[in-house]
Amino acid sequence: MNEEGRLRNVFWADARSRATCKEFGDVVTFDTTYLVNRYDMPFAPFVGVNHHCSSVLLGCGLISHEDTESFSWLFKNWLTCMSGRAPDAIITDQCAAMRNALENIFPNTRHRWCIWHIMKKVPEKLKGYKTYDKISYRFRSVVYDSLTVEEFETGWDAFIKKYELQSNTWLHGLYLEKKRWVPAFVKDVFWAGMSSTQRSESMNAYFDGYISSTTTLKQFVEQYENALTKEVENEKQEDHTS
Repeated sequence: MNEEGRLRNVFWADARSRATCKEFGDVVTFDTTYLVNRYDMPFAPFVGVNHHCSSVLLGCGLISHEDTESFSWLFKNWLTCMSGRAPDAIITDQCAAMRNALENIFPNTRHRWCIWHIMKKVPEKLKGYKTYDKISYRFRSVVYDSLTVEEFETGWDAFIKKYELQSNTWLHGLYLEKKRWVPAFVKDVFWAGMSSTQRSESMNAYFDGYISSTTTLKQFVEQYENALTKEVENEKQEDHTS
């Protein structure tokens, strides 16, 4: 609640999510890009991957502000609900508030940035250069094709010098945080085949048709149950097929 006694943040997880987290909670993606109700409270699902390589919900929340305090509150409650077991690894976007909260609540969890979100910004950040097509191709090549840290470092230096990109602050910032997103730096940890938060975004598909931007909080909880019932049916079908 806030100072006026109004609802500020909500977190909940059912028994199924808690049981699932014991089995598949070692790698989690967390994303808040799905606005679900009339109050513009971002839906924040914790998503894992099960034995069918399908997305599974490990708890979720609705938060009023995307700040460090709100994220810390959410992560702390999720950790308590999951019997104090923090994930080994987590994938998020580049939100600074989210990062601060993760460092406070999950200090031993490996934090990785969603590489899809980074690549999505390439046109916006580099389109102004005359040789943009060549720059874009070389950038992706250095990131994705470098199999070792040394190979990446060598390729990055050559890339920056060849296209005279020393003054590009976006690229410089990415280089300083290379251990959070470049594949060559993060492959020492198990990621369950994930490199982006698209698992979280695909989880949103479970709720499409059940909820919309006009959904009230009461309706949201009811429709959430209906959506999860459908998810359970899908998993049973997967088990049967298997």
